[in-house]
Parts: sequence; structure tokens; C-alpha cells
Amino acid sequence: MSTAYKLVVLDMAGTTVADGGLVEQAFAAAARRLGEDPDTMVDYVRATMGESKISVFRHLFGTEERAQTANTAFEQAYGELVAGGRIAALPGAREAIERLRAEGRTVVLTTGFARVTQDAILGALGWRDLVDLTLCPADAGGRGRPYPDMVLAAFLRTGAVDGVREIAVAGDTSYDVLSGVRSGAGIVAGVLTGAHDEAALRAAGATDVLGSVAELPDLIARAESS
Repeated sequence: MSTAYKLVVLDMAGTTVADGGLVEQAFAAAARRLGEDPDTMVDYVRATMGESKISVFRHLFGTEERAQTANTAFEQAYGELVAGGRIAALPGAREAIERLRAEGRTVVLTTGFARVTQDAILGALGWRDLVDLTLCPADAGGRGRPYPDMVLAAFLRTGAVDGVREIAVAGDTSYDVLSGVRSGAGIVAGVLTGAHDEAALRAAGATDVLGSVAELPDLIARAESS
């Protein structure tokens, strides 16, 4: 008997949202705030796209105080860029979400950003009522990706499915994929609109790699009919 994927958990930046390099720009502002040269850290930032931002800052800046200062500076800079109209939905993302919901699926948006940043993005895009639930690391006990906590929080909070194998996860980074794999989701799709390439996504355990999230509804439909 085929599986019905009634819970869909989607990443934001790079998967459903095109931020045009705003993460790196906001990170550079945060690094300069602490008197650091962002050019010495950008490779690590790129490699860890998708991870909880505070975790990245803890690694880079050593102490909790410096990490929190950097995180606050990052949120402020990113929020200003978003408010300046520097963010947009990826082509087909809204339509994919609307189709998934019209098919009776519960859709959850997750992010490695703090809640204030996530809310700024949702507001700028007019997406506050687009999905059933939005989650950031703090909503799932504080651990972001690559931990499975946000996917499992979506599972627990929505009650949309009976088991984790009935979850479909999609994201553009190896951290997104790894969190989906660790959660036990039946579909863990990588998309090629963001930070990491197909090789990285497959190495992390992606069950499928798509050109964009716009292809996800058809993938789920094929999986259910097989």
C-alpha cells in the first residue's frame, strides 16, 4: 500500500524564498560589528547554510556573549534588507504551497533564522496566512538543523499524520536534508535553487533532487501512486 504524505515541511531561504545573497550580506555586517573580517569566515558560512544561525555564530566567535551580539546584529541587518524589498518568493513556490494545501496536505515552513527574522520575511511576502504553521529553532526547543527537531515539532504540533514516514521534507542545503533524514521522513527532497549542489544533497541522504520546490507536488503525487 502506498504512503499518503499529508505533512509537508519546507525550508524558507533558498527553497521557497529567494534572498539574493542577503544571508551573506547580513553576516558580513554582523562580523564587522565584532571587529572581524567577514572574508575569512565566508566559506564556513556558505558550508553551514541551513544550520541555526546562532550555532554558526557560536562556532565562529567563541563565546556566548560574542555569538549573541553577532546574532542580534545579523537579525537587524537582515531585517533591514528585507524591509528594503530585497526578498522575493522563488518562482512557483507559492503556487506549489497552495496546491499542496488544496490537496488536503498540511504545510509547515521552517527556518534557521530567529523568529523575528522569520516573521519579517513572512510579512514582506504576504505569507502570514499561506501555511498552517511556521517554525524556527526556538519553537522546537532551541536546536535547529541538522537536528530533526523542527520536523518532529511539525509532526507533533500539527497531528497531521500518524507516523514520520508520512512526512515529506524539502530544502536546499545538506543540513535541511540531514534533518529530514534524521526525522525519519519518507520523502526528503533536495532542491537546486539555493546553497548546495546535487552532490552535496545526495551525500546528505536526499531521496530525490529537484530543480525547484515547484516540482514537489508532482513528486509527492508520483510517490503516492506508485
